[in-house]
Amino acid sequence: MSTTVTIYHNPRCSKSRAALALLEEHGVTPQVVEYLKTPPDAATLRHLLAMIGITARELARTGEAEFKENFKDLEMTETQWIAALAAYPVLIERPIVVAGNRAVVGRPPEKILEIL
Repeated sequence: MSTTVTIYHNPRCSKSRAALALLEEHGVTPQVVEYLKTPPDAATLRHLLAMIGITARELARTGEAEFKENFKDLEMTETQWIAALAAYPVLIERPIVVAGNRAVVGRPPEKILEIL
């Protein structure tokens, strides 16, 4: 595969680890971005969301304590949700895999095969 593949990865997440293993099983050595250590900025999040085809609110992990404590009942604009995800990367659903101009949330991990 000549297209660069990037995985926004959380090594503590079993689904993220499974997605990374699946990529490697298919001969793909992705660029790994540990997004909790290197959070994507608002522009990167906008680009990822456009490729995935979902809203920032749909990318938010609603089960996280941070979400329940700070965002659960808020009405926010897309720009505000993007800012929240950039400020609190733990809220970003994972893993996100990017291949060329396509991206997908790897839940279940086999979903990433759609873009390879």
